[in-house]
Amino acid sequence: MTDGKAGRLDEIIASHSRREGPLLPILHDIQAEMGYISEDAKRRIAQALNLSRAEVHGVVSFYHDFRSEPHSKPVLKLCRAEACKARGVESLVAEATAAAGERVDIETIYCLGLCSVGPNAMIGKTVHARLDTPKLTALIKELA
Repeated sequence: MTDGKAGRLDEIIASHSRREGPLLPILHDIQAEMGYISEDAKRRIAQALNLSRAEVHGVVSFYHDFRSEPHSKPVLKLCRAEACKARGVESLVAEATAAAGERVDIETIYCLGLCSVGPNAMIGKTVHARLDTPKLTALIKELA
């Protein structure tokens, strides 16, 4: 791991060190910034929080949002919770899958918290609302 990334990991860990229950906030921040939780990050977190690496790995592997390896292609997270289903997300799935092809990963998630303006999708930290086929296809093409 480069010194810059290692230093940034240490900064993230330190920023949560005085919190009660800092593991999940640390993991979320590392995932958001690095795109995944590396073995080095697991080791550093375990050492800083006086946990075993197995305990940290267990949390990373339990929650589907955490990744142990970087994505090989861009990711669009498509909400398929009940409210988005009621607003027509299921009719978008086939078109989205076709538009994504092998260039973009489409992951199903359940609820982005914007139920009244669904269907919704998230790219990185940005949520896109009121999606229809042309809007969703355009988002996917921008990622590819």
